[in-house]
Amino acid sequence: MKTTLRLLAALLLFALAAPAASAQDAYPSKPIHIFVPYPAGGGVDTVTRLLGDELSKKWGQTVVVENHPGAGGTIASQMVAKAPADGYTLIVVASGHAINPYLYSKLPYDTFKDFTPISLLASSPNILLVRADSPYKTLGDMLADARKNPGKLSYAMAGSGTSTHLAGELLKYIAKVDITAVPYKGGAPAINDLLGGHIPLSFNNAPEALGQIKGGALRALGVTPARRSPLLPDVPTIAEAGLTGYDTGVWWGLLGPGNLPPAVTAKLSEAAAEAMKAPAVRERLTALGSTAVGNSAKEFSDIIAADYKKWGPIIKAAGIKAD
Repeated sequence: MKTTLRLLAALLLFALAAPAASAQDAYPSKPIHIFVPYPAGGGVDTVTRLLGDELSKKWGQTVVVENHPGAGGTIASQMVAKAPADGYTLIVVASGHAINPYLYSKLPYDTFKDFTPISLLASSPNILLVRADSPYKTLGDMLADARKNPGKLSYAMAGSGTSTHLAGELLKYIAKVDITAVPYKGGAPAINDLLGGHIPLSFNNAPEALGQIKGGALRALGVTPARRSPLLPDVPTIAEAGLTGYDTGVWWGLLGPGNLPPAVTAKLSEAAAEAMKAPAVRERLTALGSTAVGNSAKEFSDIIAADYKKWGPIIKAAGIKAD
């Protein structure tokens, strides 16, 4: 009798588990929705649509890209955090996702528990810029002046808490200089004021600045990642000016809701990495001043955790808040 009961229980467990396993093996069997927490036309939107096209071709399923901008990306993030963990509702976030807990006094989700990292899709350097006729020929020139005249210099950036803002704050933090951050409503207005001579310095994403640098209107004093950018191989990194440990930029990555099944996560991560290796995707991103990545879920998870740990002291020291 006991043997019969054990057999029946085992059969019941198998019957209950089989549909779930079958659903994961069949993934995807219906359209996938990928949320973009920013307006159409920006870097996140472009990367997401490139990814969506490749996934659609690979799987023969429609990939719907939905723009839900607002509140530094937290509106769209909240929607995905509350979505079913089945792989059919995803989001592409920017690097600000990792630091939003410092910028907002109360988030409607947990940055770590409520999301499953899938893959880092692409990255782009930020660049410290001056006008071509600026007296600052090098980053060393600018730092020397900043130390000699505390509070004299200011830099433009695309809004509080953005990657360009943090690039400036990291410079101040490591170099121990007093430079005032001036927020703009985007990178383009910041560059316009720099070109017009209304502000001496600006941190901008590479896609915004490459044309003006190559056209000779702006001079790049340094790029923000630890390695030189292949887009501007003659421009030194900021770390090369003696600011050891300076390393930042902007990245875009794919997330799902928390507790996404491991099989679905692995399938998505592999497909996303494959998509970022597609020649058309790489060429398009390079033209925009970005670099395709496509790494594993574990690698992306480690990057989010490292950014969260890295930026905490800097954001607190600068007193940056987005709400």
